[in-house]
Amino acid sequence: MSRESYEADLPGEAPLPGELSEALCAELIAFRRDLHMHPELGNQEFRTTAAIRARLEAAGLKPRVLPSGTGLTCDIGSWDGVHPMLAIRADIDALPIPDAKAGVPYRSTVPDRAHACGHDVHTTTVLGAGLVLAELHRQGRLPAPVRLLFQPAEEVLPGGAADAIVAGVLDGVGRIIAVHCDPRVDAGRIGLRHGAITSACDRLEVSLNGPGGHTARPHLTTDLVTAVARVAADVPALLARRIDARAGLALTWGRIEAGHACNVIPMHAELAGTVRCLDLAAWRDAPDLVHAAIDEVATLHGAKSEINYVRGVPPVVNDPVITELLRDAMAARRGPYAIEDTEQSLGGEDFSWYLEHVPGAMARLGVRTPGSNARLDLHRGDFDADEAAIKVGVELFTAAALLDGNRS
Repeated sequence: MSRESYEADLPGEAPLPGELSEALCAELIAFRRDLHMHPELGNQEFRTTAAIRARLEAAGLKPRVLPSGTGLTCDIGSWDGVHPMLAIRADIDALPIPDAKAGVPYRSTVPDRAHACGHDVHTTTVLGAGLVLAELHRQGRLPAPVRLLFQPAEEVLPGGAADAIVAGVLDGVGRIIAVHCDPRVDAGRIGLRHGAITSACDRLEVSLNGPGGHTARPHLTTDLVTAVARVAADVPALLARRIDARAGLALTWGRIEAGHACNVIPMHAELAGTVRCLDLAAWRDAPDLVHAAIDEVATLHGAKSEINYVRGVPPVVNDPVITELLRDAMAARRGPYAIEDTEQSLGGEDFSWYLEHVPGAMARLGVRTPGSNARLDLHRGDFDADEAAIKVGVELFTAAALLDGNRS
């Protein structure tokens, strides 16, 4: 499908159907706030799943809960078994951090749990799109069937998308779209990018071991404190010289532990961190490079290393045709000035696993209140979203489904 084929279906002066009523907008904001007050971690999203299911069933739809018991899919219209469907994906899990917001009535009611990545917004936009598309289908105005996908456990490496794919969520799907909240973009706008829009992200855990001993006689021991310090400092530097800098491979430590007493050289030390990479090919080579660099530095200091390299997610690589579908959809709803180019992020997203099977694209959904000077970021306890973004996300998804359906 070419860029020009989508342009040929742009509505021009005739607006696309599927406008949101004020009542639906208010309902969706209330739904998002309810999710925000009751965040659930990955693979524990039973209440969230039940709430989504109940609302879809109330609209006359037939959602199907995934075999894990959390997450669900819901088809609007019947797949003909020939023409692949468009899927619209949301992730539904929260993060294990406290909600630090003050002065809002929808603050999390669950200790040390918060929707600090905007998944409640993602979920609400896909639900809203489903309700609008279901009404268009009843009116005979939905040109092709669409699948809604509410995926659990995005925050749990290697991501719930892999399990969802095994469960068959892509059966009959030919392309897939999604959004991710972006606090750097104003509500009312989206950010788009051809190619890689996120980074690969893996988890790394390292244990160093040696005989230990007295700090008075370090020459008779394996000085693990020095060894772990050198691994922490030297391995990222080695990697920077062993891979093309344009690959954007970055090893960043988040935890380091060694010893309990000031006069005892410990027998055990640990480090943990993440490996992020902008380039898909370099990401595939990263485990071998990281293993070799750690072993080299550890051996130099007489330490034995044990490495647990946990594969996470590859980069999200946006298909150019589907990216242009999102561009045309946003232009049809709000005009071309509501779209901006966005940069590739070092954050990881398991939406990438779907793109190993079907073409798709992810847009950045602006959630910053226009004119605000607040510098909120994702994965922080004080993160919040301008709820005007919900209507924008619904508009984007419904327009994309209509434009895409006209070409199916």
